[in-house]
This record gives sequence, structure tokens and C-alpha cells, in this order.
Amino acid sequence: MSMIRELRAAVRPALRKDNRPGYGFGYERVGAATSSAVVDCGAYLDGRRDTEQLTPAQALRKVRSPEGQGRRGFVWIGLHEPTEEEFSGIAQEYGLHPLAVEDAVHAHQRPKLERYDESLFTVFKTVHYVEHAELTASSEVVETGEVMCFTGRDYIITVRHGGQGSLRALRHRLEDDPELLGKGPSAVLHAIADQTVDGYLAVADAVQDDIDEVEIDVFSDRSGNGKRGGDAGRIYQLKREVLEFKRAVSPLMRPLQTLSERPVRLVDPDIQKYFRDVADHLTRVNEQVLGFDDLLNSILQANLAQATVAQNEDMRKITAWAAIFAVPTMIAGIYGMNFDYMPETDWKYGYPAVLLLIVAICYGIHRGFKRNGWL
Repeated sequence: MSMIRELRAAVRPALRKDNRPGYGFGYERVGAATSSAVVDCGAYLDGRRDTEQLTPAQALRKVRSPEGQGRRGFVWIGLHEPTEEEFSGIAQEYGLHPLAVEDAVHAHQRPKLERYDESLFTVFKTVHYVEHAELTASSEVVETGEVMCFTGRDYIITVRHGGQGSLRALRHRLEDDPELLGKGPSAVLHAIADQTVDGYLAVADAVQDDIDEVEIDVFSDRSGNGKRGGDAGRIYQLKREVLEFKRAVSPLMRPLQTLSERPVRLVDPDIQKYFRDVADHLTRVNEQVLGFDDLLNSILQANLAQATVAQNEDMRKITAWAAIFAVPTMIAGIYGMNFDYMPETDWKYGYPAVLLLIVAICYGIHRGFKRNGWL
């Protein structure tokens, strides 16, 4: 199997249990001496996880010992929404930059790639599609989270925020391929980027279905009365969700281009070339999202135009009926005047003649409006 196929296979989610040392289920913590925010911590030597249950400090000492340096060792620590106090010990032990630590603790960052001394700080926005029975004006379509990576020469620390984007299954998959993990922390960084972008692809396909549904609703006559149009609130809500999706995808373009095109000292050359594959997929998603935004603009404008046309049609009908009812009103007004000499009032057939005249004039006006499409 080629390297690219191995990389792609390694990052596909696999939900299965694992009883290897140091693993729990869900958010079960490892090791009593570790921070409460640590989901998992492992030391890897020649791509294989050490069987001991280690704290972050113990794991780092192990890979930096003569035994670890001779076996291409690194530490992978996974944290979930750590507080400043919980993260401070790990940050000090691993020499993380204070600015990057502050970003990792407080979250809500744009996707980015920053260099700090001997480490890379990368922010990925994870996106999850929220299933819904029916799209409404208040439906949540996409849910976002964050995965932040500190990548050093012999460690990678992942900090996750939000309920989505779990890396537990990814860790299991990578551990099943020691040759790949032997490439070091950059192999993990690539796998996280690939899993994140694969998530974008799945969400983009689901959002496309929602947009198709809204488009059909706007341009089809579901009621059978010749009227078209959709709920503008649904369209606007979907546009807001697409904008949230866009904020996760578009800023990540430049960091992935940097990782795939420029030499980066902390990224293995054998791994760097495969960042191009991830960048290509991200470019595709970005084009889709930009297309979604333009399409929703067009659908919203079409919906508003249809609403305006419907209002104009209603106004024409109201005007036509007002013109018809103006005839009997005018004639009744004439014969309601208190003049002494009105010859028609003394005529035996005056009353039925006036009624016939009203009906004839109203019928003629009605036919004229009907022929011109006003009624």
C-alpha cells in the first residue's frame, strides 16, 4: 500500500473499544497524577506506544532519555477544554509560548498556523452537521468546535474545545500503523488536518441537500394555485449557517498551503508532500462554500422578487374589484340626490332598468379585466 493510501486510511474514523493500557472510554481520564483535562497521554517509541501509564512529565522524560532518543520517540497528549490552571503545568514542562497557551485555553480562534520558537501552533475549526427533521427559520445546521495542536520536535499536544471532533478513534487508527507514527508528530498533525477537512466534505454534501430543498420550495408550485415562494426566514437562517461554515473553511487555506508548499523544519519531508492532498480537498470545499453563499443570495433575491410580484398581483385584483364596485356606487349616489325633477324616478320601469344597467356595465368591466389578466 502506498504512503498516501496509508495516510488516508489512518484518519478515517473507526468507532471501536480499546483495552490497551492508558485508555478509557468517552472522557475517562488517564493516570491520577495527570491534569483532569487530560483525555490521554502516551509516549511513542519507533511508532509504538509505550505500555506504561505515564503523566505528561514522565512521558517527556522517557522520550528524551537516551533510550527514547535512539528510538525516534515523541509524546502525544490530548486535552479537552483545559482551564488555565490545568494547562499551566504542561505548558511549563514543554516550554510552550504564553501567547499560544492563552489562545488554547480561551479558544474561539480563527484557523491559523503560527511559529513559536521550537514549536508550531495550529488551529483547526471542526464542523459537524446537525440533523433535523425539517429546516425551519431557527434550525441549527452546523455546529463548530476547535482542535489546537502544539507540534514540537518530540511532542504533539492537542487541545479540543466543543463536543465534536474527538481524536480518540484517530489515535487508535494511527497506533495500528507504527510505520506511519514513526514519522513523528508531523504524521499526527497531518492526520488531524485530514480528518478535519474530510469532515468539511461530509458537511458540505449535507448542506447542499438543504439548499436544494429550499430552492425547490422557492421555485415550485406546491399548493397547486400557481403561486410560488418560500419562507425567507429559512433562507436567511441557512445563509447564516453557511457563513459559520465559511469562517471555519476559508481561513484554513493559507496554513495548509504553508504546510504543503514551504519547507517547515518540524514537519517530516515525507509527510509534507501529503499535506498537498489535504489542501486540494480544502480548496474544493472552499469553492463549494463560496458557491453556497452566492446561490443563497440568488435564492433570497428570487424569493423577495416573487413576494413583490405576488403583492402587485393582489393590488391589481383589489384595484379591479374597486373599479367594478364603483359603478353601482356612482349610480346609487346619483339617484340618492334630493332633486325634485328627476324624470327616471317617476318612470314605471326605472328601477329594473337601472339595475340592468349596473349589471351590464359591471359585467363588461369584469370581462375586460379578466381578458387583461387582472382577475
